[in-house]
Amino acid sequence: MLKYLKIFQYVYLIAGVFFLYDAVVTWNSDRNHAYLSLFLCILAAFMFFFRRRFHNKYEDKNKKQ
Repeated sequence: MLKYLKIFQYVYLIAGVFFLYDAVVTWNSDRNHAYLSLFLCILAAFMFFFRRRFHNKYEDKNKKQ
């Protein structure tokens, strides 16, 4: 189960790259859509680091026991 959670955190990173690409492509044609994509890119990066931090905390807790 934990292995899936560790792999799933990288899905956020992939989604962030996709949203960044979408923002760059649509920047000249639709700025509102590009801003939304940038927001989602930042949110995905935040979720990646958030999940990674708490996964590492959980692993350290298990190692001490």
